[in-house]
Amino acid sequence: MRSFFTKFATMSLHHNISATILTLNEESRIGACIDSLAGIADEIIVVDSGSTDSTVSICRSKGCRVVERPMKGYGAQRQYATSLASHTYVLAIDADEELSPAVRDTLMALKREGFSHRGYAFSRLNFYCGQPVKHCGWYPDTQVRLFDRRYANWNLRGVDERVIFHDNVEPYQVDGDILHYRCATPEEFAATEEAHARIDAGQIARSGRRISAISPWWNAVKAFMRCYVGQGAWMDGDMGREISRRRFLSVLHAYRLARVATSEK
Repeated sequence: MRSFFTKFATMSLHHNISATILTLNEESRIGACIDSLAGIADEIIVVDSGSTDSTVSICRSKGCRVVERPMKGYGAQRQYATSLASHTYVLAIDADEELSPAVRDTLMALKREGFSHRGYAFSRLNFYCGQPVKHCGWYPDTQVRLFDRRYANWNLRGVDERVIFHDNVEPYQVDGDILHYRCATPEEFAATEEAHARIDAGQIARSGRRISAISPWWNAVKAFMRCYVGQGAWMDGDMGREISRRRFLSVLHAYRLARVATSEK
């Protein structure tokens, strides 16, 4: 009899979800993010990297567990957040994201019926200054965001971090989109891209690749053409052109910084 109840308790636990969120000065968005998790997350763990606004107090007021930790790259920060989870299944969401109604419905069904896969992939609909972007490589932007942490972890990339599995797991594609509000203004987008460029520069410098004087320009032009032509940004009009231009500048900046770093060694 005891083994039956132990098994039942374990099965029930597997229907629970721990949500993790990384934050840094997200007071304007974090409330909507947390609200979209209502009824889905059985606990919400926030790892904050030094917010100076009201982000932390908002999170605590909504019942989140908040842990403060300096940013050491997105992959490492996400893995740390995962290590704090109480439940087997972890849902990773960003402070500037929300679950769409379709995704919420799917997750509610999974909580009722149990999880039959070790990983679940979601399409992510990105917004630029309030407008949905369907090209530029921004959609469907499929990512694994719900996973059994016994069989998966995050790679340790500074940016473009991904969930990796310990064996040949094929994530199940979930219906609906995660809504990602990348920026409210072009200036905010530029600042984010510049921050990512600095992280990218470190990864490029550590790769051991030779960076010539022309490398920054060559890679920046390739990035622009891949976004504007290859990924169809031209179909998004002025918005697509600006995203492509910003991609050019971000890659240019990353390679320039990496070249300086490698030349100083």
